[in-house]
Amino acid sequence: MHLSQKIVPIFGIFMLLFLNNCSSYNDIDDISIDEFSKGSGFFIYNYTAPNFSKSLRIFYHIPNKANALTPILIVFHGENRNAKEYRNAFVDASNAKNFIVIAPEFSDENFPQSDQYNLGNVYVNGDNPTSNSLNIESQWTFSIVEKLFDFIKSQLKNTTNFYNIFGHSAGAQFAHRFLMFKPNNRANQIVISAAGWYTFPDITIPFPYGLKNSILENSSLKNFFAKNVFVQVGELDNNPNEANLRHNFYADAQGLQRLERATNYVDFCKQQAKNTTFDFNWTFYIHKNVDHNYSIAAQNAANLLF
Repeated sequence: MHLSQKIVPIFGIFMLLFLNNCSSYNDIDDISIDEFSKGSGFFIYNYTAPNFSKSLRIFYHIPNKANALTPILIVFHGENRNAKEYRNAFVDASNAKNFIVIAPEFSDENFPQSDQYNLGNVYVNGDNPTSNSLNIESQWTFSIVEKLFDFIKSQLKNTTNFYNIFGHSAGAQFAHRFLMFKPNNRANQIVISAAGWYTFPDITIPFPYGLKNSILENSSLKNFFAKNVFVQVGELDNNPNEANLRHNFYADAQGLQRLERATNYVDFCKQQAKNTTFDFNWTFYIHKNVDHNYSIAAQNAANLLF
């Protein structure tokens, strides 16, 4: 037998092992997912409402040990709309801790700028809300989340009643506003990670920096404060000149950088809950020696949630 004949089957075995080891990071373009799906991939999810239709790529990872009771984590990406990379950041933890990762991609094409993503498409122009520019609730980007959860449950035959959330940077903006605008959500534990700025539960400050002039101006925040929320931020996420950080009168009143803004936000929410005698089930976590790195934030979030 020639040496080349020996090399071919050995090389073939090596490649098979290599592909199997990498399969958890390879995306398979499925029509959908079902109870037999394992590993990583993505599918197209179509959300429809009256005069409103959006298609999203949903990146997922399902560990091999997943069953009907496996918890579900919904991940909200940052401004770069890189849902695949956010999904990948949780793959190892998903396999080790046995939870399902669902990372919807809110693309620039379908959800342009901050109005339709960070601010949830509640208003046509979220920075200047008026009653005439209020979208119907089924057209809010926030309204996609619960429908997506039900779809995932149905496809996977998953029987869990709640889901967890991780949102980082722009995704953290989406996450905390989602909790406010959709108070009957089924989120169990939520990590709000390093938002650039916040909507404070303050009726004296205009929306989107506070609640004044918004439909939440006279709403109760009891459910909001009662949620199991982790607000996390990196100790070194303290650069006031970071390129994507919003600066104006109201944003800078929250602090000049993310660490300050997160600290002030949690302190304010804690005091508001105390003033209204509402339960406050939030935890503030400053991640030592960490900047605005979403991958490290994801690893810490997995430890907090699971």
